[in-house]
Amino acid sequence: MTEVRTRFAPSPTGFMHLGGVRTALYNYLYAKKMGGKFILRIEDTDQNRIVDGAVDVIYDTLRGCGMEWDEGPDVGGNFGPYVQSDRKNMYLPYALELVEKGAAYYCFCTQEELDARRAAAEAKGEVFKYDKHCLNLSKEEIQAKLDAGLPYVIRLNCPNEGESSYDDVVFGHISFPNSDLDDMVLIKADGMPTYNFANVIDDHLMGITHVMRGMEYLSSTPKYNLLYNAFGWEIPTYVHLTTVMRDAQHKLSKRDGDAYYSDFIDKGYLKEALINYLALVGWNPGDDREFFTMDELVEAFDIKRLNTSPGIFDVTKLTWMNAQYISKMDFEAYLEMATPWFDKVLAGKNMDYRRLAELMQGRTEVFNRIPDMVAFLAEMPEYGLDLYFHKKMKCDEAVAKENLTLMLPVIEGINDWTEENLHDTVMAAIAESGKKNGAVLWPLRIAVSGLANTPGGAFEIMYLLGREETLCRLHAAMEKLG
Repeated sequence: MTEVRTRFAPSPTGFMHLGGVRTALYNYLYAKKMGGKFILRIEDTDQNRIVDGAVDVIYDTLRGCGMEWDEGPDVGGNFGPYVQSDRKNMYLPYALELVEKGAAYYCFCTQEELDARRAAAEAKGEVFKYDKHCLNLSKEEIQAKLDAGLPYVIRLNCPNEGESSYDDVVFGHISFPNSDLDDMVLIKADGMPTYNFANVIDDHLMGITHVMRGMEYLSSTPKYNLLYNAFGWEIPTYVHLTTVMRDAQHKLSKRDGDAYYSDFIDKGYLKEALINYLALVGWNPGDDREFFTMDELVEAFDIKRLNTSPGIFDVTKLTWMNAQYISKMDFEAYLEMATPWFDKVLAGKNMDYRRLAELMQGRTEVFNRIPDMVAFLAEMPEYGLDLYFHKKMKCDEAVAKENLTLMLPVIEGINDWTEENLHDTVMAAIAESGKKNGAVLWPLRIAVSGLANTPGGAFEIMYLLGREETLCRLHAAMEKLG
C-alpha cells in the first residue's frame, strides 16, 4: 500500500487565517490516522506579497497547535528544498517539456495588450480569457523573439471543446466545460513559476498522495489535471474543503477581528479549545462527542465525514467550549495566564491574585474579559440605589440602610483581616441581630462592589479589597443612602 503523504503549503503573506489552520489540521490528522507523512511546504512564488516574519508565524502557529511536520524547510527530508523560491530552477525545464509536447506555448503579449483586450471584453459584458494569440507562432518567430530578448511567459494550452471531469472525496464527480478554461500562465516573465504550476510540480516530486485544500480550487483542478496528464503522472486524490464562514452569508473577515488564528489567541482563547472546535467546523465524528485531544482527533478523523456545506464558525459555541477548557485547567496554569489580565486593571493594588484566580477560574469564558470582570476591585463603579432592591432577599433601600448601619461598626472592629475572620464575625453579628442572612449580605455586597454579579460574595470581596478600601466604600455607601 502506498504511503499516505499530505501537505500544507501556505504562502508567507501574514497571519494565519482560521481556514488555513483548519486545512493544515485536516491534512495533519489524515496523515497521522493513516500512518503517513505530513509535509510543510512554503509557497513563496508571489514575491510581492511576502511579509517579513510570516514564515516564523506559520512555524509557531502549527507547532503551538501540536502539528509537527515530518518534512519541511527547517526539519529537512528527502524531497527538498521545501521552499518554492529555493526550487526556482526546477520548474522551467518542466514547462519547456510541455512546450515541446504542444501542451504549453510561449506568450509574448505585453501587459498593455492584455489590458486592452480585457477592457474590450468587459465592454461587451464578457468574461476575459486569453485568446491563444501566441499559440500559432512559428518556431522561427518564437526563436526570433527569444533572440531579441523580448519578455515572455509560458501558458498552458487548454482545450476549448468538450469537458473535463474528476472525482473529489467531498464533492463527488465534478465536470467543467473546457470552454471555461483559461490558458493559465505557468512561468512568469521573471522566470518564477506561478502558484498553479509550481504546486503541481512539487506535489508530484514530493509524492503527495492526497491534496486537501480549499474549495476555491475546485474550478482550477481540471487545469491541474491537464498538467498531470501531459506529463503522464498519476493524479492525486482530491479532498476539497468547504469555506469557513462566520454565518451562512458572511466569510470571516480581518475587519471584524475573526479571520486569523492569532486574533483569538490574543483575545485569550486556549489553543486546545480553538483546535478542538475548528476540527468540528466542517467535519463530524459520527457521534455526539464534542471534546477531543489531538490524539483523539487523529483516532476519530475520517475524510468521508467531511461536510459539503460551509463550516459555520460560531464564536458563541467556541466561547462556550473555551470556558469548559478553562474550568478544567490546572490551577497554576490558569493563574499564570490570568495574571497579565489582572494586571491590566489591578497592577499596584497589592491584590491577592491567587485568591482572585480561585474565584475567577470557573467564571472565565475568555481571558480578555477578565479586566472588565475585576475592574470593580480597582475602582468603585457608579450605581443606582435601585440596585439594593432584591425581592428574594427582602431588601430595598430602607432595609439596606438599616442593616449596613448595624454592620458598619462590626466590620470596623475587625483588625485581623482574613476572609475566615470576616465571615465568622459578620455571620455571628447577623445571628445575634435576628436578621435574615440575605437581607444583610446582599446590601453589603452592593456597598463594596457596586455590582449585582461578582466573583465571590461580600466576604471574598472585602478580603480582596483590604480593610482600608472596604471601610472607605462602606462609608461612601452610607452617605449615598442618606
